[in-house]
Amino acid sequence: MADQLIRATAAEGGIRAVSVITTALTEEARQRHQLSYVATAALGRTMAAGLLFASSMKRPGSRVNIRIEGDGPLGGVTVDAGLDGTVRGYVTHPEVELPPTAIGKLDVGGAVGRTGYVYVIRDVGFGYPYSSTVELVSGEIGDDLTHYLATSEQTPSALMVGVFTDAQGVSAAGGLLIQIMPKAAQDEALVELLESRLSTLAGFTSLLQAGKTIPAIFDELLGDMGLVILPEVQMVRFHCGCSHERVLNALKLFGQAELEEMIQDDRGAEATCEFCSTVYQASEGELAELLSKL
Repeated sequence: MADQLIRATAAEGGIRAVSVITTALTEEARQRHQLSYVATAALGRTMAAGLLFASSMKRPGSRVNIRIEGDGPLGGVTVDAGLDGTVRGYVTHPEVELPPTAIGKLDVGGAVGRTGYVYVIRDVGFGYPYSSTVELVSGEIGDDLTHYLATSEQTPSALMVGVFTDAQGVSAAGGLLIQIMPKAAQDEALVELLESRLSTLAGFTSLLQAGKTIPAIFDELLGDMGLVILPEVQMVRFHCGCSHERVLNALKLFGQAELEEMIQDDRGAEATCEFCSTVYQASEGELAELLSKL
């Protein structure tokens, strides 16, 4: 099933639902960054969440940046996602691997750490970006970002994100976000019914592996609550906007002395994009041209 994002509403607009499949783009990130199993799960969950968060934005060019900094060996997890369906991200220590938990799950919480912070920046395309910080609650990504939504945005939300990966790579990844608007939140029976149904779901990736489509998942949860699935199916993908030209512009920041040292000692420069691991080479001639413009 292709990577895609689908939106829906229920309860006459009182419930907002959005779901995303990110299997291929998570596999691309795994290959680009040479991620371990647990690093793949951590980054994949955060990328799915980033796309779900960005899906509610209105202005073209809007983006969400999520950074999770815990005290675990994985270091930070950083993701940048856009309303246009593009996402990119990286982890500080992609090689870190941990033994499975007692129930055989990838120990994402242990890798990320239980103590730390979640930083979310929403760039709506004009003015100053909105930023917010909350403490980690588990390091499992989904719990932490659900806590962010409830604490910072004060919207009752259920967020489910997951990644299934094995020796062959990523076979299922994605997420589901259900948000209850103030009008529907007043209907206690509706809220209890929705919470009960969500509690019975084993996990998002297990639904994908069982052959469930996003519309089928929506129907199972909200089919008798006035479900309306919006017609647009948005394709999502891993994409980084880095380029050779941008790298050269960034090298200008080093200043004259350091550029001269690169020319004399290294006969050029090499830079690696953190978000996509693309390696760029700047020749001696290109560095000399930068010097001439300073």
